Amino acid sequence: MRELCGEPVTPEGAFFVGTRGRRRYLPLGDRQVHRVFGELRSELGWQNRGTHHATRIHDLRHTFVVRRIVQWQAQGVDIDQAMLSLSTYVGHAKVSDTYWYMSAVPQMMALAAGRFESFASKAQVQDE
Repeated sequence: MRELCGEPVTPEGAFFVGTRGRRRYLPLGDRQVHRVFGELRSELGWQNRGTHHATRIHDLRHTFVVRRIVQWQAQGVDIDQAMLSLSTYVGHAKVSDTYWYMSAVPQMMALAAGRFESFASKAQVQDE
């Protein structure tokens, strides 16, 4: 967002900033961010699929993490090796907080079960 309105991107800079008038380049407050997000949600016609009354900003982070792990699963990436970088990227203090996403989504559990079945069948063939 910052680079779109011409503000220099720095690690300590605000993620959501004003784009015009007196608020240009200044951090947006929580109320403004949630108001704008609500308007975008309505304009995009997002349907709520969760337990909350509407999609939340935090839900975008959840979706990102789940999709990334699913892509890694499909690509055969070693999840244990990649998880630390993902955990750092999303700002989790503990990698176990990121692993939680794997147990929270049925699609993830199905992928994990499939990989385990493949592993178990290979192990059984080697034992015979």
